[in-house]
Amino acid sequence: MSETMKVVLAVLGVFVTGFVLVGLSKNESLQDKENASNIRNLVAIQTMANDKCPKAILEHTGEQVYFPKETKTDKETYFTLIWEGENIKTGGFKKASCTLLASLGGISELVIDDKVIIHKTN
Repeated sequence: MSETMKVVLAVLGVFVTGFVLVGLSKNESLQDKENASNIRNLVAIQTMANDKCPKAILEHTGEQVYFPKETKTDKETYFTLIWEGENIKTGGFKKASCTLLASLGGISELVIDDKVIIHKTN
């Protein structure tokens, strides 16, 4: 066997080994798929809440909020962000709470200074 043929066989062996390894590593269990799906769902809910809630608070109070003081979630169906106002003396709010339900795909409850602004149910 010539040296060129040995190199060609070696390269083909590397490719075959690579395809086999990739094929074997793709075998995810059902539990792995469910966990990955739950993580993607939580990230989607959190991203939507971080996008929609500050805009709604700005619209209703005129005060821009950036970082929530507290977050609450069950990691599957809802995400709640809670802010404390900074400009209380100049007409801002004391506390704002915004809840986003995954089933609604939007804000389900917005409460500013104990006044319910938005309240939606399934």
